[in-house]
Amino acid sequence: MSSGGLELPPGDDSPEEDGATDTPPGVVSLTRPREIGAELDWDAGAWGEVRTRARRAGRAYIWLNLVEQRLRAVVAAVLRPVYEPVHGEEEWVVAAAGPAGQEWVQRAAAVREVSRRKGYLLDPADDNVLSFLTLPQLRELLVQHWPCFEPYLDDRRELELALDELEVARNVVSRNRALSQTVLAQAERASARLLDILGGGHGSGAPSADRLPIDAVEDLVGDRYADVVGVHPDRVRLQRQLPVEDLFGSARRLDAVGIGLNLLVQNYSGRRLVRLAESGCRARLLFLNPASSAVRRRERELGIKKGEMSRSVEMNIMHMRRVRDRLRDAGAFEIRVFDETPRFTAYLVNGDGSDGLAVVQSYLRKARGMESPVLVLRGGTGRNVLREGWASDDAGGLFETYREEFEGVWEDSRPVS
Repeated sequence: MSSGGLELPPGDDSPEEDGATDTPPGVVSLTRPREIGAELDWDAGAWGEVRTRARRAGRAYIWLNLVEQRLRAVVAAVLRPVYEPVHGEEEWVVAAAGPAGQEWVQRAAAVREVSRRKGYLLDPADDNVLSFLTLPQLRELLVQHWPCFEPYLDDRRELELALDELEVARNVVSRNRALSQTVLAQAERASARLLDILGGGHGSGAPSADRLPIDAVEDLVGDRYADVVGVHPDRVRLQRQLPVEDLFGSARRLDAVGIGLNLLVQNYSGRRLVRLAESGCRARLLFLNPASSAVRRRERELGIKKGEMSRSVEMNIMHMRRVRDRLRDAGAFEIRVFDETPRFTAYLVNGDGSDGLAVVQSYLRKARGMESPVLVLRGGTGRNVLREGWASDDAGGLFETYREEFEGVWEDSRPVS
């Protein structure tokens, strides 16, 4: 080879003997495949890591997708009537971008043409330049034309700060990089705030959405999990996310059934219960009869002293009786006891309305209520809807199941005088 050419390594590890080569004259010998010792398999730890990354990225993507769609709709609603009458249906986005945005709009138009030719545009509604603008480009249109948006959006600074927070997650997700739990949480908060600012709303508008906001993932895949919106290993972790003040504070109706109802009795003061009842809340509380054989069986299961649980339940009932005695309308605060084997404890808030929320725990043989897993259910979710290609006939989910169980036990219970 000439001195300026590329000299490739020999195709064999063994030293070449003088004149001993099978390579014809003028032909370059290529390197043969060699064993480099690379380990291609992933162990369980590696698979666990990539699944975690995928779950976080997928959750962030849903939020980003919602924000981008909402921002695109807002931009179209405000700017299209201004530019389309003059520049036409195809060119109004180019005109709105102006000289400063000419380059990225042209790039979006080129991507659209490629998508057209290759058959990537499956929905005619996406066959426009606006659908190919990215989140930063949509933001640029909004900032450039802020006087047009100002009558509809209150605070430009808050909007831009939320978009800044979201940009971190957008960069990570678009490049398939590792997304930390902290950044994911930041992206979810920023997305929810942006949807509220843009008038899209991320909740249902019901009071329960303020106590336990409906997030994007629940809204999209909720039918897969009935109306379960939270699962916690124990009651301590539940109360970190859903404090009793948030659960009971705005209740119009409160139905509770269990052995001792400690979540309510020991964590929500009598004074607050009186205020809740005086504000119009109707409460029905069902305790396990402290004198029943079911209490003694439960004591044996948990390995506690005989009579200890009976006294605890009796004290809780007495405390609730004192609350009832302080009310002008004692009928708003009903207390009853039942003698059946306790199967679960449940607190159903506003179970008769669209903003219902419930906390449910099953009784485990060797675990106290504080240590048992907790389900959080959202009532009034309207699961009986027609989705694309299939119908869901689930009229009430688990919330309705436990509400009916409560009513059955209530009918067979005895009032406490």
